[in-house]
Amino acid sequence: MPRISQEKEKRIKESILHLLFNNSPKMLFTVQVAKELARDEEYIKKLLLDLHDSNFVIPIKQNSNGQEYSRRIRWRLSNKAFETYKNITDRENRFL
Repeated sequence: MPRISQEKEKRIKESILHLLFNNSPKMLFTVQVAKELARDEEYIKKLLLDLHDSNFVIPIKQNSNGQEYSRRIRWRLSNKAFETYKNITDRENRFL
């Protein structure tokens, strides 16, 4: 399988962040993100874990009742990433 360039990987990560921002405060499962971006689940999970290491996203491993998911993870933007993204989009909307 061909390797994806760093630039394309960066664009896919930006698409993930944009998707999570647009669906906020709803948290999305890895499979939902992969389906929306038409990418492989394992590849998206790898990118989400990279984004988690960079403090852009937060994994949610429990359901609303506090029970641990055995094999699934939901994702949301970190508070800092959400505020930054919100400020950028607000600034862009003022110029339109």
